[in-house]
Amino acid sequence: MALPDLNRHTARQRGQEPPAALPERVLQFGTGAFLRGFASYFVDRANEAGRLNGRIVMVGSTGSGRVQRLAAQDGLYTLLVRGREHGEVVDRARLITAVGRVLSARDRWAEVLDVARQPDLALVVSNTTEVGITLDEDDRIDRNPPRSFPGKLTAVLYERARAFDFDPARGLLILPCELVDDNGDRLREIVQALAARWKLPPAFLAWLDASCRFCNTLVDRIVPGTPPEEEAAAFYERLGYRDELLTVAEPYRLWAIEGDDEVRERLPLAGTDAGIVVAGDITPYRLLKVRILNGAHTISVPVALLCGLETVCEAVEHPLVGRFIRRLVRDEIAPGLDLPEDLVTPFAEAVLERFANPFIRHALRDITFQQTMKMRVRVVPSIEAYAVRFGEAPPSLAFGFACFLLFQHPRVRPDGPWPEDEAAPYWQARWQGVAPDDAEALVQRAADVLADADRWGLPLQAVPGFERHVAVHLRRALREGVPAALAAHLDEVGSRS
Repeated sequence: MALPDLNRHTARQRGQEPPAALPERVLQFGTGAFLRGFASYFVDRANEAGRLNGRIVMVGSTGSGRVQRLAAQDGLYTLLVRGREHGEVVDRARLITAVGRVLSARDRWAEVLDVARQPDLALVVSNTTEVGITLDEDDRIDRNPPRSFPGKLTAVLYERARAFDFDPARGLLILPCELVDDNGDRLREIVQALAARWKLPPAFLAWLDASCRFCNTLVDRIVPGTPPEEEAAAFYERLGYRDELLTVAEPYRLWAIEGDDEVRERLPLAGTDAGIVVAGDITPYRLLKVRILNGAHTISVPVALLCGLETVCEAVEHPLVGRFIRRLVRDEIAPGLDLPEDLVTPFAEAVLERFANPFIRHALRDITFQQTMKMRVRVVPSIEAYAVRFGEAPPSLAFGFACFLLFQHPRVRPDGPWPEDEAAPYWQARWQGVAPDDAEALVQRAADVLADADRWGLPLQAVPGFERHVAVHLRRALREGVPAALAAHLDEVGSRS
């Protein structure tokens, strides 16, 4: 028998009656998988806790068809949370009922502006990709709608300010979720610039400054989104209905929001989920994510690929590569962070648990996108920090860096297409004329690379013992193969893993 489509009627028949009509309190720019598995989830949790008691108005701008699908499902969709949490396998479904309306900015812009005039509106949330928070100098407020996201937001805020005669009590809390450092500050600057370009009245700029809070945020949750149809069919059978917007997410979630007591007071989501943190400075959370999560990914991927593995989960479960990753995180990256241990240790253990998620196929090849730049930003600071703290080179980071250098050699890297790396010409020049079995020539070129302060931000040659460690690992890997070299390295260093 054919399964019914998800909508309010289907939910009611299954005993999952969506709550009665609630005021529209959240305006969300974006209908994609990440916001469905992240911000909308937190709103749903706040409603469950009785703290928000409001609905989301989602605004779509890409013409993807999600607006129509969400509308057909009465704003309902299912969030499948799958992975590991606190040592246990998690595989649970949650019906998200927080979405009240879904509007197309292109087709129903007047209704979006009408939302701005709703007295209960309190929050604006966005995820328009990193490119979304940029100044479009040719945008105009009289477009229907303005072309850019900051343009749309400026128009919405101006409409609200005028509707309430610039009443300071009607300001909004704006929480951008784009992966841009200081995203709130950047978005506020663009809105102010557009207001000036569009010659909006001084009263509006004063209202913006006094009444609206643009918060810097850091968001962290893997949301693969809607599974392929053949995989989704099994989930439909399990749920008892078809859900065209079925959304898969890992259990881990972090929404770090930079703010003070006023922000906490204005943010009804605060205190409703352990994943929401409001702090005066979110730099420590950004540092944790870049160094531990992103850094461990970047430095371990060449090792795993040269050991013949394909996914992050395979790498963590591998007897050698898994030990290597745990040692990297626990013994070298985490100890180099000048942060409280009660912040670092839980985050580090959560990262290792996330890497071992059996439900997410995170291809190692995908992580090699712009790998050289990532190495400088995510890994080199950990090498330097470890050396400063302990007075010597971090041996496992050195092993990973040696494998990274090997991986850049076109005759060592496995066959197949690889993601883009803007440093590809640099590596072609460095390895030109060096045979992959000529260990001494390769070690000499590696020394030149380590000395390239412009490439790494500091001369890695100057880190005590780093060049020596890299040379040892390169020679051994070329002579015995990467798996054997890794086994020897782990036997030599030991670990707490």
